[in-house]
Amino acid sequence: MIYLFFATGTEEVEALGTADIIRRAGLDLQIVSITGERTVTGAHGIRVETDALIEDVEFFDAELLVLPGGMPGATNLAAHPILIERLRDHVNAGRPVAAICAAPLVLGRLGMLEGKRATCYPGFEGELRGATCTGALVEQDGLFITGKGPAAVFEFGYAIVERMKDKGTADALRQGMLWSEVR
Repeated sequence: MIYLFFATGTEEVEALGTADIIRRAGLDLQIVSITGERTVTGAHGIRVETDALIEDVEFFDAELLVLPGGMPGATNLAAHPILIERLRDHVNAGRPVAAICAAPLVLGRLGMLEGKRATCYPGFEGELRGATCTGALVEQDGLFITGKGPAAVFEFGYAIVERMKDKGTADALRQGMLWSEVR
């Protein structure tokens, strides 16, 4: 199972675009609220009905954790004690995490990106303690996939699919979603 976390102030396009691509690939994904409520308001006032509350998720089946950005969504993620505990357990078990836009700050503040290549929304590089910030649209290093911001959501989603399934599936999605025509 892939868990994507939604906080008050999450960047909706990053969360929903990523969720859409993951589900198109046939991967199991749940959107999880960290607010105590199933309906959460994103950074641009869009209300999103999540699949579960973090308090109700067991995490034993977590294959990948996804952190969308947005402000104050990313700082809300970074301040959530249950999420931080689950992130630490997940990474210590050698399982991958994906974070986009401002959300790599969650990993950076925990020291998880030390010695890793990473990317984030411009201006948040200082939060990625010990990382080499590349400015790339998407960066993959070890357990971590990071994305630069809203415009990176497609490549970020395809990188997740490639990691969790295979390159052929990611390429087929790119083609089917007409991504090659944009690039």
